Amino acid sequence: MQNRVAQRMSAISPSLTLAISAKAKAMKAAGESVVSFGVGEPDFNTPEHIINAAKTALDNGQTKYTPSSGLLPLRKAVCEKFKKDNGLDYEPSQIVVSNGAKHSIFNACYATLEEGDEVIIPAPYWLTYPEVVKVCGATPVYIECKKENKFKFTAEDLKKAITPKTKMLIFNSPSNPTGAVYNEEEVRAIAKVCEEAEIFVLADEIYEKLCYNGVKPFSIAACSEKMKDLTITVNGVSKTYAMTGWRVGYLAAPKDVAKAIDSFQSHATSNACSISQYATIEALKSPDEEVEGMRKVFDARRAKLLKLIEEIDGVSAVEPDGAFYVMLVVDGLYGKKYGDKEIKDSVSFADILLDEEKVATVPGISFGSPECVRLSYALSDQDIEEGLARIARFVAALK
Repeated sequence: MQNRVAQRMSAISPSLTLAISAKAKAMKAAGESVVSFGVGEPDFNTPEHIINAAKTALDNGQTKYTPSSGLLPLRKAVCEKFKKDNGLDYEPSQIVVSNGAKHSIFNACYATLEEGDEVIIPAPYWLTYPEVVKVCGATPVYIECKKENKFKFTAEDLKKAITPKTKMLIFNSPSNPTGAVYNEEEVRAIAKVCEEAEIFVLADEIYEKLCYNGVKPFSIAACSEKMKDLTITVNGVSKTYAMTGWRVGYLAAPKDVAKAIDSFQSHATSNACSISQYATIEALKSPDEEVEGMRKVFDARRAKLLKLIEEIDGVSAVEPDGAFYVMLVVDGLYGKKYGDKEIKDSVSFADILLDEEKVATVPGISFGSPECVRLSYALSDQDIEEGLARIARFVAALK
């Protein structure tokens, strides 16, 4: 046997997010006081009415296989959500429910990408995007999004990146890791370029309910019928309803693409967990006030985090308009030392900070942003204050 592991696996980079989280959890388990700004996961409990819907499904014996694309009542509820929130009309046959939004993203790429295709990914990016593209045999092509433009790319930037091999743009707004949100004018300009080049857009809108400063997200599929026919929109319930562990994501796509994705999923995983699907039907019925309450808490934490960052000499941040992340700019500290340990890059910054001050962050290099580390503010006010106090102490100690 020449190769025990397929060659395509060599292209995958391990998740630094999960690696940092695992190290932080191990330190906590050993009794150390760790503040983790790592994995992006709401610290709220899943709302009780959603949990009760799952209990009812269990009591009613709804524990069997469902259609691979998801329960029809759930797909109808997703269609209603797209109509209500995004002004988009879809049929249930265009909806595929999967095991989390990450699974939906993989399915969308696997069903549309081939060897030799290029996929444009704005950087900073969620670290999973390029890994999925590479596994599917395509090549990531990056657009650098500058801090001066709030980490957003322009239609002109996109136009310059397109080649005859370009098959898809991955468009994440609100963005993980930057919190960037594109307004309607910006989205329409980007859509026009995509229409002219006739490339797919994989629109990741998982954070759409978490926007601040009066900024409103706008779905690129809503720009025109042509754009809708070129767009695969991914969403889910993990972030909006604090349901990360329930593992339900969904996508809306043109009929031929949705059919191909459903066919693939039927062989790869079959349906998402039946109980989680029933819980998701209930989640999508949640009153706006419930979601708004969580958004307001995140907004207050965002303001607190930014204020505390402003008080630390040597670092800075670009104010995010969405999601629950801040990119902390730390490259001004490179070359300095903590004792005999040198800060060479975002990885060494994160490692030394965790070792010395017990604060977990995620190195920006994993997001295509080597000058930053990512901080999540999906944690308590007390932890935010303590974590930033430790970061301030750490930075002050650098020579």
